[in-house]
Amino acid sequence: MTPNERSIERYRRHAVGYDASATRTMPLRLRTIAFLHLQPGDVVLDIGAGTGLSYAPLLDAVGPGGRVLAFEQSPDMHARACDRVRAAGWPNLWHTCAPAETVQLPEPADALLFNYVHDITRTPAAVDNLLRQARPGARIAMAGMKFFPWWTGPLNLLPWLKNRPYNVRAADMWSPWDRVKARCASFHLESTQWGMGYIAHGVLRTA
Repeated sequence: MTPNERSIERYRRHAVGYDASATRTMPLRLRTIAFLHLQPGDVVLDIGAGTGLSYAPLLDAVGPGGRVLAFEQSPDMHARACDRVRAAGWPNLWHTCAPAETVQLPEPADALLFNYVHDITRTPAAVDNLLRQARPGARIAMAGMKFFPWWTGPLNLLPWLKNRPYNVRAADMWSPWDRVKARCASFHLESTQWGMGYIAHGVLRTA
């Protein structure tokens, strides 16, 4: 199986209970979205949107004149996002079921949200495809899990075990943000969850 096929299989098992499991990290999700500094009329991309839990706060931030773009490669997760969209009747939202490496957006994004999408941030082709479709100077916000400092040794078994059921690249958590950071003119990082998580935000380089 390819890494994407393995990821789809894992999320098939988690789709039903995903919203309930994500409740505990909702404050981190909202805090990450706030770092995008969204304005009415903005176009924002929700990367690996899952069941669409970020749709409502993103739409509230960009207003009726803005637009939310989103994609999710897991058919099971995307189906639940579609249910959410049908129930809410949001008119200014575009979303599709597609992998990050090949998704084609209908328009450039002013801001990009990477919320707990570890496998995407560790896939060069995915990062390249998404960032080339962003406007120069686009705002970026990221959140996810990471390893503790190397000298903590066996303590890193904890984030590995927590990440492994969801992500194919669970062993690659030393600096999950570095491929995005390399494309930014400015980038700020802070630890969360007692050092086992991170939130980062920056601005894409203009050239």
